[in-house]
Amino acid sequence: MITARAATGALARQLTAKAEALAKARAVIAARGMDARKWRKASLLWPLFGEE
Repeated sequence: MITARAATGALARQLTAKAEALAKARAVIAARGMDARKWRKASLLWPLFGEE
């Protein structure tokens, strides 16, 4: 049997902080009336216009 011990408290704090930052960013985008789908689509098309 394999056992492992790791400090998960620090990882949980980091993930929680990142989730809070993402939620704040989404709230700002929603408040501005911006649609994130537009930017996801644009990021897919960006390589077509970058290099020649």
